[in-house]
Order: sequence, then structure tokens, then C-alpha cells
Amino acid sequence: MSDDKYITVKGARVHNLKNITVQIPRDRYVVITGLSGSGKSSLAFDTLFAEGQRRYVESLSAYARQFLGRMDKPDVDSIEGLSPAISIDQRSAGGNPRSTVGTTTEVYDYMRLLWARIGIPHCHQCDRRIAPQSAQQIVRQIMEFEEGKRVRILSPVVRGRKGTYKALFKKLQSEGFVRVRIDGKDYRLDKDEIELDRYKLHDIEIIVDRLVLKPAVEQRLTQSVETALEFGKGLVIVDVQGDQEYLFSESAGCPVCGISFPDLAPRLFSFNSPYGACPECKGLGYTLEVDPDLVVPDSTKSIHEGALAPYRAPLNGWRLRSLTSIANHFGFSLDTPFKDLDLKVQHILLYGSGEEEIRFEHRGITSSGRKWEWISEKPTMGVIPGLKHRYKYTRSEVVRESIIQFMAQLPCPVCHGRRLRPEALAVTIQDKSIDQVTNLSINETLSFFEALKLSKKEATIARQTLREIRQRLQFLSSVGLDYLTLNRQSATLAGGEAQRVRLATQIGSRLVGVTYILDEPSIGLHMRDNERLLSMLLQLRDLGNTVLVVEHDEGFIRAADWVIDLGPGAGIHGGQVVAEGTVADIETNPKSVTGQYLRGEKVISVPPTRRIGNGASIQIKSARHRNLKEIDVTFPLGTFICITGVSGSGKSTLITDTLYPGIIWQFRQRRRRRSDASLSSMIQKPGPYKALQGVDLIDKVILVDQSPIGRTPRSNPATYTQVFGPIRELYSKTEEARKRGYQPGRFSFNVKGGRCETCSGAGVLRIEMQFLPDVYVVCDECHGKRFNKETLQVRYKGKTIYEVLRMTVDEAAEFYKNIPRIARILGTLQAVGLGYMELGQPSPTLSGGEAQRIKLSRELGKRSTTQTLYILDEPTTGLHLADVQKLLDVLNHLVDAGNTVIVIEHQPDVIKGADYVIDLGPEGGDKGGFVIAHGTPEQVAQNQKSYTGAVLREALASKTERDTQESSGRVKILSR
Repeated sequence: MSDDKYITVKGARVHNLKNITVQIPRDRYVVITGLSGSGKSSLAFDTLFAEGQRRYVESLSAYARQFLGRMDKPDVDSIEGLSPAISIDQRSAGGNPRSTVGTTTEVYDYMRLLWARIGIPHCHQCDRRIAPQSAQQIVRQIMEFEEGKRVRILSPVVRGRKGTYKALFKKLQSEGFVRVRIDGKDYRLDKDEIELDRYKLHDIEIIVDRLVLKPAVEQRLTQSVETALEFGKGLVIVDVQGDQEYLFSESAGCPVCGISFPDLAPRLFSFNSPYGACPECKGLGYTLEVDPDLVVPDSTKSIHEGALAPYRAPLNGWRLRSLTSIANHFGFSLDTPFKDLDLKVQHILLYGSGEEEIRFEHRGITSSGRKWEWISEKPTMGVIPGLKHRYKYTRSEVVRESIIQFMAQLPCPVCHGRRLRPEALAVTIQDKSIDQVTNLSINETLSFFEALKLSKKEATIARQTLREIRQRLQFLSSVGLDYLTLNRQSATLAGGEAQRVRLATQIGSRLVGVTYILDEPSIGLHMRDNERLLSMLLQLRDLGNTVLVVEHDEGFIRAADWVIDLGPGAGIHGGQVVAEGTVADIETNPKSVTGQYLRGEKVISVPPTRRIGNGASIQIKSARHRNLKEIDVTFPLGTFICITGVSGSGKSTLITDTLYPGIIWQFRQRRRRRSDASLSSMIQKPGPYKALQGVDLIDKVILVDQSPIGRTPRSNPATYTQVFGPIRELYSKTEEARKRGYQPGRFSFNVKGGRCETCSGAGVLRIEMQFLPDVYVVCDECHGKRFNKETLQVRYKGKTIYEVLRMTVDEAAEFYKNIPRIARILGTLQAVGLGYMELGQPSPTLSGGEAQRIKLSRELGKRSTTQTLYILDEPTTGLHLADVQKLLDVLNHLVDAGNTVIVIEHQPDVIKGADYVIDLGPEGGDKGGFVIAHGTPEQVAQNQKSYTGAVLREALASKTERDTQESSGRVKILSR
């Protein structure tokens, strides 16, 4: 190949890269692999993509270019042949509850357009099809109002638009109009000075006429309505004094209910617009409400025994006297179990007595012995309205924290979680509203649009829109996301799912000549679906793009046109090109650890025995959340359990949305202290199930997921694992610090005094780019060191506090090996394979897998009770096969100590190393949610209906495992 067919990187020194030079073939599918921390992301994202982004911004306006001098150029001698780069990483899609799969992929934008153009409106009250209303029909409905009512006829000329509209006001005045209503307030055009904010949305209506309803005004009313319709482009507002406003439309209205329909515009179907969003929940689909199930967590208890959780038992004083008064009034006992109370009494206790007054009698004796009495008659507010009132008006954070434990995100009582206003939900295409279609799986949605039968006129209008919708849905299905729904919140997607959503969007753009850089797209994908994703990546390549993938999965590596293997170790021991070339070249290279696994020289062996546990188990009965099909699942305690299944089969729904919150729910009811269940915070309500048994056999549950440990550069592994505290204390005890009177807080970049105040200790400054993501640039004052000059003059063993933050975990472990308190925490980070990571690495730069392992190391540093349940969601994210072995060693150590570990995983080496496998499926979405197989890996491998079983049959049949099984006849199932 000639040089113009390569992306040539010369002298790359970003992070731990050792001045490497590498040639990457253009228009090829290239995999960058190597041990975790070997420099893969440094080369792909921090060098290639960073330079591509810098060059892109350089081509933009002067506004953007003024920041280029402050944007760090990657530490590289030169990069030649680099085409425009697009990064598709696997970090979380963000926490915006308004972002969905549909909005991210733009499918929903095209659907809004489709429903606005060919949708059929119906009355949301009587379900009749809405028909256009003539001026005479509108007048006839107005005349049916009570005679003598004063009405105003208004013509909406501006609805929800920005501007000052001075020219409009002059024109209206010249037309003879005197009054207008602007944003709900009346103005006179001939007298008032009208100044509008140019950047705010405004509603402007002409006040066409004011009259009193009586038979004699019908002709005048008709003229006024016709005038209003003319200027309002088919809309007229009738303001009835003492009643309400009515919107009539010349285009659509219900003749029976008198309801007019707003214009069918795309924004009517947007839950992110005030014109389409449900007015109650503002388009979120849920509200934060006091949950009756949290107020009465155990209805078998009586009120005296603490059935009303906000009123702590034993009841006494004012609370007891008030409840006694209520009981006397309605004739029930405080000793009766809550579930046995009359439903009316339960409702009064929870929601109040309405208008019915109760005689409250309070009597007592003061500390001086004087008797007192206070009697009043008033309604009771009820527990739930009382909590809501206190939560809304209290200024005490302590009180708010005490109340929020009884609150949960509940479906909006108006839209019932559907997000849109009633008028939008009443528009249908082939009897389906836009909400009903977005609730279907991607496959079902695609089938709906492919089966649409339209009239010739509708087909002409919808042709282009339907083509875009179908193409994008096909791309989502092709990358293995056919089980998702379009209304699925982006924030709930796993890192791999979010990446594949963005990948589908990019495939839909059909760009050519681009360098796509992906970070482990196989994450969250079952082995069965790898081939589909690979075909999409190759399709991107065949369009004329360079596809650069950071990957560890063997299948993705073997399919590559070119492989770059970095290493040989992690952190300071990595950053070199160990091998590059075709897959065959990597396999035959003796220096490549990746090659050793590819050629079978190194394997992760099957354990010689399987634990049978301690004989106890946690059992969940009839779990039916989302797509779970009333399944019963048993989790044997004292074992290493792996939850498997194709993407969307219900793994996370079962474990993180049902089992985990269900356990927390029971812990909370018992008011027992739990390490991972704060009793002063709002908890996730578990998915529905019939029973959850065996929770009393564990004393802690710890969920270790891939959510970020922090969202700003201030957060880092040192602060999260709490190792930074003893390090700061150590610096405060140095001779120089004692002379200056420095306390540990002096060495914190989050506290005034020792930090750099220019960047407030962040080391970087955030620049808002408006049309681009925010850019972080190094602070000019401290040059990224976070601390001021005086603080950096204090040294411990020759190192400043900033230099310690720049150490890797391995370096710091050696540096502090004689300080047990620090060495112990650093040792746990090393144990989970993070020895290469810098202590001060900003949290936003961590992958989901790294964040998860940091959380795991923090839990490992705590005192073990040997009765803990650990739950991990795909902990192998970002791990090379050599590092998977380290992770398995840590998890097995936890189980050997008597704990239970549940792992949601697709990686075959982890699955074959488990004691017990629960396989869900058979497919994703509505076709999933069944338990397909359970038992040891060997037992699951024998199940012909299990896709995981097929993967296990191959994984268990490697040479090392075959030898083990042939020598013993079978793998022994014993308690370790």
C-alpha cells in the first residue's frame, strides 16, 4: 500500500504511550487490543479522535477558533492521513429523563411529523372522530351558553413564539383593533407602551369583541367569530366570564363535547414542548409522590405496632392522642391490623376526612404538675397530604430527607406515564396513537410501519417520512437492539446499548470517508448477536470508512482486517506496540499476550469443582416486571451465580429492577441497618412479584453497577475509595506542614485555602462551546496542578500532593507500602486489576467497567460479614482475557469467604467459571422473560433450547477442559 492508504501516527506520547509510531490502514476494519490500561483508549480516543476534533474546530468560525490556543494538542509528532473522526464510546447516555431511544435516533422526530400530517384526530372524551367546524357551528355552540353571560371573542395571532412584534401591533391598530391580550394580560394598542422580551415565548390574541349573550347578538357574534377566524388562521378563543376559555377550530372540533382540536403540528406530539407535554408531569411521565406502600410497608401490623411508618412506634404524646381521637370518632381500634380496617377508615387515615370534622382532645400534665387541656374540632389532613405539605414548605433538609424515604416516582395520575397531553394521544394512525407505537419493541414497531395501508394521498404525503423511519428501525434491529422500545429512557441504557444506539444513528447517516472510533461495541451483547453487529461494522467499512474499534472480544478480533496489540503490561508497563498485522500475525507473535489466548496457549480454565452452597437460598416467586413471565427463580446462597441470556431477555429486570430493590424494600421495612440501603433516601420501588423469601439469611446487599463514580473532573479514584483522606492526614503531619499550621483540609482541592482558586481545585476550566460539547482546558494559574504554590511546597518523601495524585495505583502502593491504612485500600484496587490507573484520574474519563471495579474495590476494603450478597452488572467491561482471570479470582475469594455473588454477564469464560447459571430468554423483549435453563454450566450446556448453552458447549470443550473431563469422567460438583 502507498502512504496515502494509511493513517500514520508518529511519536505518540499521550498518557502512557511510549513515543510509538503506528500505521493504520484506511478504509479497513481495525481492532486495537491489549491488556486493560495498556494505552488502547489513549491511542484511539485521546490521540486520533482528539486531533480529529481539534482539526474540525479549526475549520469553523472565529468564535470556535479563539479557543484553539487553549485546547491541548495531543502529544504526538504528527498524524497524517486522518479523515474526519466520529467517536462512539460506551459511556452512559446521560441522566436526562427526557431523552429516549426514539429521540436519540431521531425516529421519534419523523414519527411526530407523520402523525401531524396523516394522523386522524379523535375527541379524547367521547372518542368520536374530530371533524372541521364551520363558523356557523361555532356560533351555534357559543349561543348554547347561559344567557346573560359576558363573553370575549379573541383571535390568537401568535402562539408560543419569540419576538417583540412592534410591527404587528402597528398593523393591528391600523386595522381598527383596540385591545390585545399578551401572555394573559390585557393591553390597549392606542394607550399602553408594549415592550416584549425578544427571547421569551409569547402568546398574543386580538380582543375582537366583548358582548353579553342574548338572542339579539347572534348576527354580531357571527361577524366577530368570522373576523377572529380570519386573523387567527382558523382558530378562535371564547372567554366566558366566570366559566372558562374555549378554543374553537375551523379545522377540527367535536360537535358533541364542544372540544376543539389544536393544529396538528409536530410539536403537539413532543413531550419536550409545552404544547405537547402533559400539563401535570410536564412530559416526564411520572411525578414524585408519597407512596402508600411506603407509608404502610407492613399492613399486618396495627397502628400501635407501627403500621403507619412515618409515625414511629411506640406511639405517645400528641400523635397518640390525635390518632385516638380519630379512632373514637370513626369507631375503630388502634390495635387492629391495618389490613383489617374498613377501607373507608384506611382512606381517611392516609388521605384525610375531607369536610368531616373530628373532635380532638388533648390533655396532660406539665413538668410543674399543672393539668392542661386543649380541645378542637377540625378535619384530619391524613398522613399522605401531611407529608406532602411538610415536604413542600419545610426549609429543613433534615426534614426533607426524613420525608423523601416515603416518596417514589409514580406514574403521572393524568397521562399515566404516557407523557403527552390528551389531544395528542387521541390522534391515531390505523387505530394506534403515537404513544402506543413507541411502546412496542423495535421489531414490532418495524412490522407496524411495514404493514401500513395508506390511501394514495396519504402514501404520497408520508413516502419520504416512512422511508426514514423504516431505515432507522432496521439499523436498530441490525445492531441487536430489536428488543428495546422507542420510549425507553436513554439514561436506563447500559453503556453498550447506548453505544449501539449511536452506532445505528451513524449508520443511518450513510457518511463516507469518515474514521469511526468505537469503544467495545460488544458490551452487553450476547455471543449469538455478535455476528449481526459485526456485519454492521463491516457495512460501515464497505461504504468507504475506516472503522477503528477498541475491543477484547475474540470474535471481533478474529474478524478484523488489521490488529494493533498494545502492551506488554498496563500503565507505565504498557504503551508500546507489541504486535500489529493480520490476525495470523498476532497469533504467531510470541510477545503478544493476546496472541497467546488466540492460539489457545493460555486459557481461563474451568474450576475443578462447583460449589453447591450452604443449603439456603433466596427465592423470588411470580416475578412479572416488564417482560418477565411470572417466573420463579431460586438463588442458592454461598455460590457464584451467573445470570445469562440474549440482550433484552430480562436479566437486568430480574436482578437490578426486581431482586435488588425487593431486598432493600424488606430491609427497610425491618428498619435494620444495611450498608447499601440508606433509610433516609428515596429508593427504587421493586418490580411486581408474589413473594421474596430468604432475605433474612443475608445481612447486606451491595449493587456494583457501571454508573459513574462522579460526573465532574473533581471526582477521582482517590476520593471515591477514601484513600485520599489518610494521604492528606499524612501530609498535614510533615514537619513543614506543622510549621505552617496546615491541617488536612489544606491538602484538599475541594476546600478553600490550599486549592487553586482560579479553577477552584479542578485543574481545568470549563468552556461552553454552545454548538459543541463543553471543552475543558488546563488552568492557566496552576497549570493543572489543582493546588496553590504554598501547598505544593510541602513534600512527603520528596513528592508534592499533586505528584501523588499523578501516581498510578501500583506506584502509590509501593510508595506507601509502610502505611497499612493506605496500603490496604490501594491493595484492593490492585486486586481488581486497576493498578495501572492514576489516583487522580478524573471520573468522566473512566469507562463503565473501570467505575464498576473501583466500586468493587471500595466494598472489598470494608469488613466482610460473610453473609453479604454482591450483585455485579457485566464486570468484565473493558477487561482483557488476562484481566478477566484476576476478576474471577477476586469474586471466587468473596464466595469462598461465605458470601454470595450474582453476576449479569455474557462473557463465556465468566459463565463457565460460575457455580450456578440462570439463563433467561429465549429471545429479547416480549419474546423473552422465561427461565430457559438453570443449573451448573455443564447442565445448561446440555439444554438444546438455550443460546447460552450452545456458547457453553464450545467454551467447555477446549483442550484443557476436555482433558479434565476425560480423566475424571465428569466435572465433580462439590462444596468447596
